[in-house]
Amino acid sequence: MKPFRYMMEMGLCLLAYGGFLILSLTVLKQGIEPFWAKTAISLLPMLPCLVTCYVVLKHLRKLDEFQRKLQLESIGFSFVATACLTFTYGFLENIGFPNLSMFAVWPLMAGFWVLGMIIAWFRHA
Repeated sequence: MKPFRYMMEMGLCLLAYGGFLILSLTVLKQGIEPFWAKTAISLLPMLPCLVTCYVVLKHLRKLDEFQRKLQLESIGFSFVATACLTFTYGFLENIGFPNLSMFAVWPLMAGFWVLGMIIAWFRHA
């Protein structure tokens, strides 16, 4: 898959996510009574996230062996670094540090993925 096409697909996924998120929050603010309806509307932004998973996996499958190796190393780094940092902070919450939302984990993981890619590029350059 060409990088431009991948970026377009990811951009569309992010736009869809933003639109579904705004819709979901707007509807929830108006007040919905049945719990099942609140749950369904609250989870609405996850639909574009599922499509994003498909787009990323499709992109990874089309990479050559070297690019796959770089991605694997960076994702592995991201996995371990995120686990270490979140566990560390979890222990600090036991002594009074403020509780963090689970929403903080994905941006952290994505940032470590980018850092992992930079490290992998320099390592193999």
